[in-house]
Amino acid sequence: MIPSRQPTQPEADGLIPAAMRVAATRGRRHAEPEHPFRRPFQRDRDRIIHAAAFRRLEYKTQVFVNGEGDHYRTRLTHTLEVNQIARTVARALGLNEDLAEAVALSHDLGHTPFGHAGEATLNQLLPQGFHHWQQSLRVVDHLERDGRGLNLTYEVRMGIWGHSKGRKNFLDLPDHIDQLTLEAQLVRAADIMAYVAHDADDAIRGGIISAQELPEEVRQTLGLRLSQQIGAMVRDLIEQTAGSNAGIIKMSPMVSDSIMILRDFLYKRVYDNLEVHNDFIKASKLVRELFGELMANDAFFQAQIGVSPEGVDRQQMAVDYVAGMTDSYALLLYQSHFMPRPWTRL
Repeated sequence: MIPSRQPTQPEADGLIPAAMRVAATRGRRHAEPEHPFRRPFQRDRDRIIHAAAFRRLEYKTQVFVNGEGDHYRTRLTHTLEVNQIARTVARALGLNEDLAEAVALSHDLGHTPFGHAGEATLNQLLPQGFHHWQQSLRVVDHLERDGRGLNLTYEVRMGIWGHSKGRKNFLDLPDHIDQLTLEAQLVRAADIMAYVAHDADDAIRGGIISAQELPEEVRQTLGLRLSQQIGAMVRDLIEQTAGSNAGIIKMSPMVSDSIMILRDFLYKRVYDNLEVHNDFIKASKLVRELFGELMANDAFFQAQIGVSPEGVDRQQMAVDYVAGMTDSYALLLYQSHFMPRPWTRL
């Protein structure tokens, strides 16, 4: 368990007693020499930034399908906003910034194209289900660097494992809390803080809702504008955590309840909005048919992925391939395989 402490009292290295220190890491899956001037969590962050899966986040949907507008968030900009919040809070509280940043930057690496529509579709198709946090771990452990993986530290990998919250209260921590550092708990909170604020901002920009339609509790507690909302949430998290010795990330009931209210409002008015939901339905059909074709059509599978090596599950290879697609690649592949081409011969 994370020990009780007074977070406002940093030690000589600038970190509070409950912060994760490099000397206490449980190490990597495969031992490797340390770098002469970069510390382990810093190396993890750098490996993540240079990963192919990280670059692909730029072309994956957050809420509005990628390409619908220049200023709507993508999965990459969401990741960067989570990272910004995590770094700000980590610095203010005296936590390990490198670790918080590595977890924030890697938490969505396994997300599918078309956001949660793609994830929900694969979850329905697979007997064992599909969850993006599991796929994110698969990306960093097995898929990057031609199958060698990124060989990240245990603490970053557990941060990826523990970031997903579903529709539950985001302050309710998962089982085995002793495996989640305070920095990983911070990213759990930063994730929802970022997306409720920026998804509301995108919905207002897109004309789906107006700022005045936000629930009264949200307007009164968090404010109308993105900067006000992020500022209110960050201040509350810092003040409540710094003033507690409970050993966990904390927020006041007023602010955490407002976040939950805003999230529920977004589900009703934005995510389930007919215009947005129609895109989700189309995206779901696309993902379903591409995956089905990979499983049923040997020639298509081999043309796209290659021959399954002995002992490697074909279904898992298809999942990895589809989950790794960007929105644009999935659209192009679907069009080229399923849609007729105009006959051009005169």
